Amino acid sequence: MRFGILGPLEVTGAAAPTDGGREPSYAPQAAKLRVVLGTLLIRANEVVSVESLIDELWPDAPPRTATTTLQVYVSHLRKTLRSADPANGREALVTRRPGYLLRVGADAVDALAFEDLSRRGHQALQASDFTAAADLQRRALALWRGPLLSDTPHGPVLEGAAVRLAEARTTALDERIRAELHLGLHRELVAELQELVAEHRMHEEFHTHLMVALYRCGRQAEALRVFTTLRRTLVEELGIEPGPSSTRLQRRILEGDPALTRAGGRAAGPGTGVGTGVGTGPGTGPGTGVGTTAGTTAGATAGTTAATAGRQAGAGRDPGQDRLPAADTGAGAGAAGWSTAPGALPAADPCFTGRTDELNQLERMLRSAPAGGCVAVTGMPGAGKTALAVEAAHRVADAFPDGRLYLDLRDGAGPGLPPGAGAVLERLPPASAGPGATPADGAPQAPRLLLVLDGVGSEAQVRPLLPALRGAVVLLVARRVPAGLPGLRSVLLGPWRPDEAQRLVGLFSGRAGTRPGALGAAAAPALGPGIGPDTVAEIAELCGRLPLAVRTAAAQLAARPHWTAAVLADRLRDEAGRLDVLRTGDVDVRARLVDAYGACPEPQRRAFRLLSLLPPGRFGARQAAAALDLTGAQASSVLESLADERLVAVDGDGCHLPELLRLLAVERLALEDPPEVVRAAAERVCRAYAAAAAAEPGRVSDSGARGLVRLARTAYGAGLWALAVRLTDALAGWVPDDGEAVYALALDAARRCADRSAQARMRRSLGELAWQYRRVERAHELFSGALELARGAGDEEEAARALVGLAELRLDAGQSAQAAALLEPALTALSAPGRTRGRYEASRARALLALAQEGPESARAWFGECLELAGALRDRRLEVYALRSLRALSRPPDGGCGPASRAVEISPGLWRIHPAGVPT
Repeated sequence: MRFGILGPLEVTGAAAPTDGGREPSYAPQAAKLRVVLGTLLIRANEVVSVESLIDELWPDAPPRTATTTLQVYVSHLRKTLRSADPANGREALVTRRPGYLLRVGADAVDALAFEDLSRRGHQALQASDFTAAADLQRRALALWRGPLLSDTPHGPVLEGAAVRLAEARTTALDERIRAELHLGLHRELVAELQELVAEHRMHEEFHTHLMVALYRCGRQAEALRVFTTLRRTLVEELGIEPGPSSTRLQRRILEGDPALTRAGGRAAGPGTGVGTGVGTGPGTGPGTGVGTTAGTTAGATAGTTAATAGRQAGAGRDPGQDRLPAADTGAGAGAAGWSTAPGALPAADPCFTGRTDELNQLERMLRSAPAGGCVAVTGMPGAGKTALAVEAAHRVADAFPDGRLYLDLRDGAGPGLPPGAGAVLERLPPASAGPGATPADGAPQAPRLLLVLDGVGSEAQVRPLLPALRGAVVLLVARRVPAGLPGLRSVLLGPWRPDEAQRLVGLFSGRAGTRPGALGAAAAPALGPGIGPDTVAEIAELCGRLPLAVRTAAAQLAARPHWTAAVLADRLRDEAGRLDVLRTGDVDVRARLVDAYGACPEPQRRAFRLLSLLPPGRFGARQAAAALDLTGAQASSVLESLADERLVAVDGDGCHLPELLRLLAVERLALEDPPEVVRAAAERVCRAYAAAAAAEPGRVSDSGARGLVRLARTAYGAGLWALAVRLTDALAGWVPDDGEAVYALALDAARRCADRSAQARMRRSLGELAWQYRRVERAHELFSGALELARGAGDEEEAARALVGLAELRLDAGQSAQAAALLEPALTALSAPGRTRGRYEASRARALLALAQEGPESARAWFGECLELAGALRDRRLEVYALRSLRALSRPPDGGCGPASRAVEISPGLWRIHPAGVPT
């Protein structure tokens, strides 16, 4: 099967061509089916969540039966694919939690083939292989038959993909034209370029290409008229002037620069070839300039000409700019394009936010580094390492008067240097005579050049370069610390700090970089619907405070005016679909995380996946050992290796999986590990946490309790009924937000394992929740059922606790005598050793009864007993409640008659308003 989406949707199969020679098309006729298939093809070989598909099908208001209808559509598509390819079609579309996955080969989708050809064409252009670059980009562009899925309605996913691929098509067209200009095809390109500038009236690169083509055809006046038209359009419609590249090219045409008349081609073999004919832009100062050549013979002439152009463009250069001893930032026909020289430092990010401490630390390191010194910025993927490095490089410009260079080592297709690396490294001064060389007086000079090496995978990429970098300071950007480099100092980047959340409001309001506190309460309405510090802080937390993810979320909000910040936060709360939301245009948070995950060996990837079974939050080697089925020492070693790869974060309080990496681990576990392996690991984790909770009963923190709730759900989903009950029991009265659902699951698990005592405990817990929510009849039903089950199981303690619940209902209704009759046998039964928690609850109820019947002195004695019992339980929450109650009894009556004067705290955080006449 082959699929075409660069135009109307096409599906062709293995059937023989028709009489007209055309292959039969299996593309669905129904628009909704085309939407589903198109979305799956845009994300081929990836899991597309059900929620994403529903959003794509019904962007505004999905019907109540959306999920069922989607299942019907998927069934129809499977039949269609089977018709196109009877052997493999049906198995191509598979169900994978939380949605569906369409398996296709790399050459089966025209969009994938386009991206591969375009990527190879870009690499050829960077390597100055202009013939190959033009051919590859020409073949890539030939795959387009029209706008992306032009016969298919677009939702958010398809709209984003259409924008991304349209931009990629424009880039491929731009690079094809660059290559053909290098090959001397300017006459053939004039007509096409005139059409392109008419269609893309504000695309400066197409205008500069047309200017060069016309100039080379001897049509100088027309070339200048193109610039005039471009300038008028930009000024009238945007109020801006053309960029420096276009302006510089206009000046060179006015001056009749002979370097612009020459095209360049790749050498036929090593050591021979033609110079690029590219004049350098700014040189090292007035009167300097160096030409770049691709060969040695004719290139020498072109290099001389280029040096002349460099002197012209370099004269009078602003000393605050990057002063580099070689190639160009001016207009020319080099592979780097019309606007940027090889190795030019990227512009500072106008939306750079936070990182004050890290930026100051990095700036100090760079300013104090000796010649040949190395500084590294490391951290997890998406933490903003490159942005920080570029920001710091701009801030220390005054310390490096010979300039700052930038080289991205990720641009290569293999482990070696990328194609453009040679042009960048040629711009470095010789190691023996560079700025860092030792003069005659023996005092080493300070380094004058900064080289930023981005995308460093290992020290093996850097070490061969060090001899050439002895006169420079090297700023490395890497996920892990490149160990083994002498004198290396590093800055480790994690997520944004919580106290930086207020600054992030600017990312969502278009005011990035706003100082904390600059947006007062009066300005809040101007930020947009629902965009306030609290909402933004929640979105940031859901994104794990990862800069890439937060900025992607802000871009999603900006791209969807019908969304509010609250809608975005609601979508992000769904863990199963969160990574789907964090994808816009060509920025995909999941893809960045998968790259880091895929770079690790399989044993580390397996450990990373299994750690997702631990509850969110911090854990230690003991918990990791349970998940990994290792000893504590072995688990510690694995955690260290994962920390080195930045897949696990480690600090003084333990380890944790950063939030979005945890969600990725959950996804990969479901995709890559057999169910029986996952179930066995989940059982080990649940047993370890249940045992730890049983060792310290009642001493569970809020975060620990939330972890137990999550594990109880995991145990229930895996059919581990007894473990689900044990983990719920370990909550020891802690009530989660969805407490009724949690205890209902545990009740069902207790039924499935025929544990009547456990059923009684869960019914009693549900009764307490019903009473707190004032559903008195339901509470009475649950307490009565718990009492019956406990007596049937012979569980005296649980029966007594059910009696306490029934007594509280009577007391709440003002039936003090009936409450006393129920509490008396309960107190007797709960006085036995080992029943401290039940005795506490009974004493608390008895204190409330005393307050209603006997007065404050009697109640004080019972609350005093509560304080002693809470101390024995080492339960701080219950201790604080008992102390609060005793203090309330010690205060003199204020004589008030309002509701506040008759309020009693009947359990921690729960208050009762007494009717008039009841003593307080």
